[in-house]
Amino acid sequence: MTTGAIDISRYLHQKKPLWNSLAILYTLSGYVGGIALLLSANGWLNALGVVWLTHSLIFSAYLSHEFMHGTIFEGKAWNAAFGNVMLWLNGGCYARFEDLMRLHIAHHVNRVDFCRFDLIAFLQAMPAPVRSLLLALEWLYFPSLAFLLRIRSIFAPFWEPARKDERWRNTLILIIRGSLFALLGTVSLKALLLYFLSYIGMLNVLRFVDAFQHTYEVFPLGSPLPKRDRAHEQANTFSNVVSLRYWWLNLLLLNFGYHNAHHELMKCPWHSLHELDRELFNGDEVQYVTLPELLGNYHRYRIARLYLGQGRGVNEQGERSLETFYGAIEVSFLVLPA
Repeated sequence: MTTGAIDISRYLHQKKPLWNSLAILYTLSGYVGGIALLLSANGWLNALGVVWLTHSLIFSAYLSHEFMHGTIFEGKAWNAAFGNVMLWLNGGCYARFEDLMRLHIAHHVNRVDFCRFDLIAFLQAMPAPVRSLLLALEWLYFPSLAFLLRIRSIFAPFWEPARKDERWRNTLILIIRGSLFALLGTVSLKALLLYFLSYIGMLNVLRFVDAFQHTYEVFPLGSPLPKRDRAHEQANTFSNVVSLRYWWLNLLLLNFGYHNAHHELMKCPWHSLHELDRELFNGDEVQYVTLPELLGNYHRYRIARLYLGQGRGVNEQGERSLETFYGAIEVSFLVLPA
């Protein structure tokens, strides 16, 4: 497998503006339309609104990722502008787009994952009742640790001297977003609760997909990093697609599951990843695993992965080994490690 045998320029310069426009329009209309349906008195329309809003939030996350890679527009300014819009929708706006982009690109360049504090040590230092509550919520698929990490990230500028210039920015964002959510709750408390349900749905989908895309080492920010080559990158990257047979089903997640192809050519736009994947791979490599196959692992190890680490998706004989693939937790391009 090598990009040397394919026409790289085709994937770097083929923007497909119609596809991009439809994805952006769907995301924005889904956000507004989903909230409108949450305000309806009809329960079926409320349920449709939850699904539509959840999916638009998921799209906003994956479009944020595309804007970080600069695959939508030619100019950096336009990618940053639309990236900030998407971050505003999915709640990643408390970190600067440029900072999130820089950290995510470092994940590609250095072929590692980053953290800033030890989550397990943090949990162990908590009072036992609080820790038990957080883990019980995680067991029930309420992403308590995701909210914990996001809250830490939001308020990190108030205790981290290096980020003190973000204090007024985050305060203003909190006031604006808090006022908008308060307004929604005043109009309809039910709609506000259903919005929260959609947001939880987005977090669970993003965590599920993120969990099984890498078995990278995790390093604290600023620590010395080992040199890793492309072979290491591909061996520790997994293409957790929705379907191998029906490529179009992967559009439900903007082709994010074609992760080996994405890491081989990170400037390839989302709409062309399935084509690039077909050129690079046969489809029977051990790094291929479908999301339906991983549902059992995600359920089984939803608490254990906190203590077991990511595990291994391939054994020493080079064979796929799902029973030891525990998955990562909270590795995301929407939150700065705090």
